[in-house]
Amino acid sequence: MPYVLRARRAVRETVSGLPREFWWLWTSTLVNRLGAFVATFMALYLTLDRGYSATYAGLVAALHGLGGVVSSLGGGVMADRLGRRPTLLIAQASTAVSVALLGFVHDPVAIAGVAFLVGMASNASRPAVQAMMADIVRPEDRIRAFSLNYWAINLGFAVSSMAAGFIAEASYRAGFLIEAGMTMACAILVFLRLPESKPAEPAVRAAAVDDSVSLGTVLRDGRFMSVVGLSFLIALIFQQGSVGLPVAMGEAGFSPAEYGMAIAVNGVLIVVLQIPVTRFIEHRDPRRLLVVSSLLAGYGFALTAFAGSVGVIALTVCVWTLAEIVNAPTQTGLVVRLSPAHGRGRYQGMYTMSWSVAALVAPLLSGFVIDRFGAEWLWGSCAVLGTAAGAGYAVLMRRIAEDGKKAEAEATAADGLRALPAGPGKDTRRSGTL
Repeated sequence: MPYVLRARRAVRETVSGLPREFWWLWTSTLVNRLGAFVATFMALYLTLDRGYSATYAGLVAALHGLGGVVSSLGGGVMADRLGRRPTLLIAQASTAVSVALLGFVHDPVAIAGVAFLVGMASNASRPAVQAMMADIVRPEDRIRAFSLNYWAINLGFAVSSMAAGFIAEASYRAGFLIEAGMTMACAILVFLRLPESKPAEPAVRAAAVDDSVSLGTVLRDGRFMSVVGLSFLIALIFQQGSVGLPVAMGEAGFSPAEYGMAIAVNGVLIVVLQIPVTRFIEHRDPRRLLVVSSLLAGYGFALTAFAGSVGVIALTVCVWTLAEIVNAPTQTGLVVRLSPAHGRGRYQGMYTMSWSVAALVAPLLSGFVIDRFGAEWLWGSCAVLGTAAGAGYAVLMRRIAEDGKKAEAEATAADGLRALPAGPGKDTRRSGTL
């Protein structure tokens, strides 16, 4: 009984204190992921249902990813210029229409073009979601909020993946229409329940502020672009769970069902551990968390080189899943910390783009390394990337801490100067009234 009471208290403390708007946004995320279908079964739809080659299916997947790269920046700019709410409405409504259309087109060129539109529309909402979350949640609660949102994404994906298998057996088109309906439900939910959260700027400064934060500003922000680069390395590692691992397991003689059992550990652990791990890391040193999670990710995948059974592979999945649980909210919190309030959309868009580009590069990179050198070299490369990312985070976070201390010292000195009494002749207005 004490353990039950302790668990209830832990859950209550994890979810309490967050604004109502966050929970509507969280619900929108969950509903959206519960309806996910295209990304999971696109390859099977094209090869089994439509009869296209694996090469063509790979091309369509690449175009879907390319659309995400384009919209990462475009969605960020829209979130800052139009607002978070309009961007979400446009992106989700466009996703619903394009996904429904994808279920009815037959021409290979049309399928490829609509897949590009789906990737572009579906990814455009991500910078707005992250920016809105940062707007409405207090700074001290953001790690917890991002963790809960990440938990909703994985819970929805786990449920939709299982349901999509049964739906696909009946009708792929039904899957597309269900996803379109769920996405449109998200747009309606945003329209009815979520107010605009973009920080208001004084009218006299609005134009100047908008001009001062452009994509060029983001690119010139050395500290933030360092985070984007390190995020790209981490994303390359995590992408191997869906691109390198199934190929390597297939070459080693494992069946698709065995890969499914191994990778299912990832989703189950995230759903089970995300909330308790969040409580543990919420007030920990972010530098240590980022360094440790980078090393766990790299060496977790590296251990796959020594795995000869599904059980051992599942254990390696446990290692890099723990890294994912720690890294995702901590890194997102760092992005928000380095983003100016009036430029969060653009900054989040650039950050999102690092993952979109990794989704494009990872399949090409893993395929080349496995074909040319063998899977062992791929897993060794993950260790190298994890080590490089960990070292990069250690240096970057030390520099951010030093800059923060310097700024604090300068602010303290400036306050001290303002507190000094004025000398003779300094305050002419007062002397003239005496």
